[in-house]
Amino acid sequence: MSNTPIELKGSSFTLSVVHLHDAQPEVIRQALEDKIAQAPAFLKNAPVVVNVASLDGSVNWKKVQQAVTATGLRVVGISGCKDEALKADIERAGLPLLTEGKEKIARAPKAAPVEPVVVAAPDVSPVTKTRLIDTPVRSGQRIYAPNCDLIVTNHVSAGAELIADGNIHIYGMMRGRALAGANGDRDAQIFCTNLVAELVSIAGEYWLSEQIPADYYGKAARLNLAGGALSVQSLY
Repeated sequence: MSNTPIELKGSSFTLSVVHLHDAQPEVIRQALEDKIAQAPAFLKNAPVVVNVASLDGSVNWKKVQQAVTATGLRVVGISGCKDEALKADIERAGLPLLTEGKEKIARAPKAAPVEPVVVAAPDVSPVTKTRLIDTPVRSGQRIYAPNCDLIVTNHVSAGAELIADGNIHIYGMMRGRALAGANGDRDAQIFCTNLVAELVSIAGEYWLSEQIPADYYGKAARLNLAGGALSVQSLY
């Protein structure tokens, strides 16, 4: 047992991001309640990050925060904030300002060409390309593949959840939830040999079971994003 009372370690969590495009508290509350009603098992009381990059002008942050929390969502941080006054309001509310991993960084001007310098590469650990699960995934289990693809070669029960920053492959009956592109990768895809999922999602765009087109339900299917919306095709 450690002699210190605490340990500080890095970790990785999958969170939904709520992108606000309107600063009116009542509009936000109603829109969130509509979304939660569509997927209560997935969103009810969920921890979320609120992205405010699209909000312009004066924002009453206290009322906006109250509108979000009134729906039961748990705000764990704010991202995309560039307005100094809004930053100050958020900090006074005791919420952390987060920087999303894929936010664009301004490029510096190109420098004049220089002679290349050869540097010996340091020893590094092998990069994990996939996470492979051979056993059945039972109800209540959650499997996450950070920074890689997830392959399941067995059945996935209702109530189970698969999450991957990359693609998800299920070679078996898929009755649970599959969330690919969890870090925002809109090129991620889901491949499934028997699609009867409760929910499928790519980069936050999702379908519930009743939204999966009937022609592909229970079939071998491939899902991706096309034109910003989920699309499905036959796998074979």
